[in-house]
Amino acid sequence: MRSILTFLIITLLNFTFVQAQRQFETEARAIGLKSMEEFKSFLALPNDASKPEDIEANIAWAKMQLQSLGFEVNTLETSALPLLLANLNVEKGKPTLAFYMHLDGQAVDASKWNQKNPYEAVLKEIKGAEFEEISWDKLSGTEVDDYRIFARSSSDDKGPFVMLLTALKYIKSKGQSPAFNVKLILDFEEEQSSPGLPEAVKKYKDRLVADMLLILDGPVHASGKPTLVFGNRGIASLTLTTYGPLLPQHSGHYGNYIPNPALDLSKVLASMKDDQGRVLIQGFYEGIKIDAAAKRILEGVPSEEESIKQRTQIKRNDLVGTTYQESIQYPSLNIRGMQSGWVGEEARTIIPATATAEMDIRLVLESDPIKLIAKVKKHIADQGFTVLDHTPSKAERMRFERIIQMNAKVAYPAFRTDTESQEGKWLAKLFTKYYGEKPVVIRTSGGSVPISPFVSELGVPAIGVPTVNLDNNQHSPNENIRVGNYLMGIESFLALLNTKF
Repeated sequence: MRSILTFLIITLLNFTFVQAQRQFETEARAIGLKSMEEFKSFLALPNDASKPEDIEANIAWAKMQLQSLGFEVNTLETSALPLLLANLNVEKGKPTLAFYMHLDGQAVDASKWNQKNPYEAVLKEIKGAEFEEISWDKLSGTEVDDYRIFARSSSDDKGPFVMLLTALKYIKSKGQSPAFNVKLILDFEEEQSSPGLPEAVKKYKDRLVADMLLILDGPVHASGKPTLVFGNRGIASLTLTTYGPLLPQHSGHYGNYIPNPALDLSKVLASMKDDQGRVLIQGFYEGIKIDAAAKRILEGVPSEEESIKQRTQIKRNDLVGTTYQESIQYPSLNIRGMQSGWVGEEARTIIPATATAEMDIRLVLESDPIKLIAKVKKHIADQGFTVLDHTPSKAERMRFERIIQMNAKVAYPAFRTDTESQEGKWLAKLFTKYYGEKPVVIRTSGGSVPISPFVSELGVPAIGVPTVNLDNNQHSPNENIRVGNYLMGIESFLALLNTKF
């Protein structure tokens, strides 16, 4: 009797373990590790969007991979670089889910990377406070999740593309098909603000339409939990230049007499924000209200304040909102770079001729970007400057005491999908059922993706399904992807592709 009881207990425990095992976890890890050589070969292709010859090789690679999976692949010409549109028609009448990704990357400064070639992927593990390179032979077994793959675009955004490819190849190897029709929209100049995308959406409207658009870009929440992003901020850029002497002048001869443009620019910039980081430009936050429903969504996101401070090593933070999530519901005004004269070993005793600041405004749905730019211009004029949109002539330099040149460009506006939409509920239910816990729901991400034309022009609801680690150094030297995120991303896509919409 006791042996039968023992057998039943063991059987029950084994059944519970099997039930707890996620359906695609084992397969995802196995195929993910096997896909590493393919991933490395794709990362080895330079993909700076400012170099069309780089992009041609990436288009060819992606096209070959997709055609081998049975996709119908077409190149959509734009005024800039082309888009790649790939369709896998599983069954007529089934819904179509579109996936947006970009396969270009930020430019690289190899001197700032801790490896010989930023496009030649290396495997590293953390030792103490530093990452150290290890052999790819160590990428086996179960203790690999915290290893990192370092290469440009490993996270942003080639990693998610190869994750999806790997999941699709596995499904095909089993003689199966996704649970819905699949459309891939591949962008090759996202890091250049996708200048050809808005017109392309209008021109190819009938070919781009889908029932839902999933954005495979950006990092998961700091907790590492499955994450859904229902909106992204848009982006506009500003270039401000102040003018001093026609040519740099000796600071001994002319200090105290010729005004310094760097000081003028510094005063203008300092006037734009208070000591808590809040924008002082009149009406900059106009129209933004965090109502009770929005507040509930923001408060549902696990706190990340402390982890951000530890990771970035900052003591204080700006006080635009009461939390990080609340702060990114507002438009931001950022100085992304400044230049005047020379610094470091090249420093010279001169009064510089000009001073320039590059700025960006992260836009939210409630803000009109044209009006925001106009408010910035008015604020500068109120500081006593004549604002021009061109390099001043001699006549203008002799006529106006303080001149600032301002050039602005709106790359793309913000978008936001209702978290209670049918599409949002389907995704949340899918990941809750698969992972056994609700995903982190982000109302608006701080970053930007150029897909607002799909929402405004096509009426397609868009939701982000990020997969990569938050500390991936995207846009910076030493970009990386955590192996555990890569493997879990494949698993998430297997679960998604096998669920009816």
